[in-house]
Amino acid sequence: MPRSAPSFDFDRYLGRELEEHEAVFGATREVAGEAMARLLDACETSLGQGGKLLFFGNGGSAGDAQHLATELVVRYRKDRPALPAIALTVDSSTLTAIGNDLGFERLFARQIEALGRPGDVAIGISTSGRSANVLAGLRAAREGGLVAAGLTGHGGAMAELADPLIRVPSDNPARIQEMHIMLGQILCGALERRLGLVEDDR
Repeated sequence: MPRSAPSFDFDRYLGRELEEHEAVFGATREVAGEAMARLLDACETSLGQGGKLLFFGNGGSAGDAQHLATELVVRYRKDRPALPAIALTVDSSTLTAIGNDLGFERLFARQIEALGRPGDVAIGISTSGRSANVLAGLRAAREGGLVAAGLTGHGGAMAELADPLIRVPSDNPARIQEMHIMLGQILCGALERRLGLVEDDR
């Protein structure tokens, strides 16, 4: 077993992390409202017309994609009719076949070509905004007539492909991911209300 570093001050570390989280939360609250409202409108329109939402990303963002798709398919806070959402990060046979036969960069684009339909919303998640396979997925979405939306940090190349694009003003991937899952869950709760599936009890 490795020994603990005797000089590590956990209380100080915890305080710094929470302070940074609070600062990023405040900055995100200042800038995210308009893009979030537009994403909500796009998702409401798509679902109302029989469309679906496609979530995708790498690593922790893949986990966020699965989490948010699950909230919509199952429920967020209350029982209500299922909503069509897919995480493009979970089918191991498809993922490995695409990676092996077509290349890792095609991981999401190929699935969007297969599953996406005009009017669907494709939501790419990348803390850096530079993930090649996420960018390729957004390109495929645009070419297929889907709404290509994104969650990112400062944006990177995603700024040229995703609209609406929700940016978290931070360079720290951990803080960006914290905001992404929070904003994603807010989107789920707002969709339930806008679609009239649950009452706004808050």
